[in-house]
Amino acid sequence: MIQTREYLLEYFEKKNIEYKEYSHEKLFTVKDSKKLRGAIAGAHTKNLFLKDKKNNLFLISCLESRMIDLKKVRSALLAKNLSFCSENILLKVLGVGAGSVTPFGLINDIEKKTKFYFDKSILDFETVNFHPLINNYTVNMSVKNFMNFIKSLNVELHLINLEVYRVE
Repeated sequence: MIQTREYLLEYFEKKNIEYKEYSHEKLFTVKDSKKLRGAIAGAHTKNLFLKDKKNNLFLISCLESRMIDLKKVRSALLAKNLSFCSENILLKVLGVGAGSVTPFGLINDIEKKTKFYFDKSILDFETVNFHPLINNYTVNMSVKNFMNFIKSLNVELHLINLEVYRVE
């Protein structure tokens, strides 16, 4: 069963993961986010849900300003021919639609199909922001609490220096 924003927030409460939630218009792109987010502190992110030719799944969470060259990053992921996943796969695996991709969606990946890669540069921030499974809210939490969330799901976290794989 796909979990909802409400379930996610209850999960945070159960696990004593402190957070702040902000309500706003639906945000589909980084450009939308920059325009409408207001004064939410911390690292603002974008999330790429990718697949390779063998249908291996990858979620990359990075700073919103990152321009990643998918041809370069595939070597770090040990993948060939990366492409963006269809909305159908997004819904089935992470339980989110386009514009709502978030590592919080890993709560729905009970089969642990997704390999999660986290931009090391986010560790330089005190807090980080992600959509809570729906794109008209933003959750802000400490990076430490985010790491505790990932650990609580038994998801293997791959830290990656995405600066190396930037678009030139």
